[in-house]
Amino acid sequence: MTIVRSLARPLLAAGFVAAGVERLRNAETTGEQLAPTLRRLGKSMPSAAGLADNPAAVARVLGATQLGAAGLLGLGKLSRLAGVVLAATTGINTFVEYRNADATTAEGRRDRRTQLLKNLSLIGGVLLAAVDTNGRPGLAWRAEHLVSDTGRSVRAIGKDAGRRSRQVTKQTKKQLAKADRAVRSAASDIAGS
Repeated sequence: MTIVRSLARPLLAAGFVAAGVERLRNAETTGEQLAPTLRRLGKSMPSAAGLADNPAAVARVLGATQLGAAGLLGLGKLSRLAGVVLAATTGINTFVEYRNADATTAEGRRDRRTQLLKNLSLIGGVLLAAVDTNGRPGLAWRAEHLVSDTGRSVRAIGKDAGRRSRQVTKQTKKQLAKADRAVRSAASDIAGS
């Protein structure tokens, strides 16, 4: 891991750790903020209707998920998965915070916009962490190169097999011609005697 990665990942994760701990500590308050969104989600998706019954539990799950993913990102373990999870949880939190922020005053609207931009910036940061390969090629690159290397190998084997087949055919023709001459010579010796 480079120096930049070893510094950047924990710095990026620190804010998510703090937010996850805060959500766990204040699950009831966070649950109250989540409740309108969960009710709307329950109406549009009947299978998710049970989430609206206990918004504090949903807040705890979001907080714990965010805390766990932030820990993994900070340690550099499963950082691609952790980045995706953090982007998803932050997206949910951003939506809820934006809807619940005070928009009645100019200062409230400015604070809401500032908070939205900060959260979007964090989502961008964790998405970058999600696509970071840590100096190693990703699975898609490896698969693509495996396919092209295999194709090259098959073509080379085909060319080599064709070359050897032509050589065997040429040698066989020579041996058949030699055998034919030997048989004709033996036949003429027998017929001539």
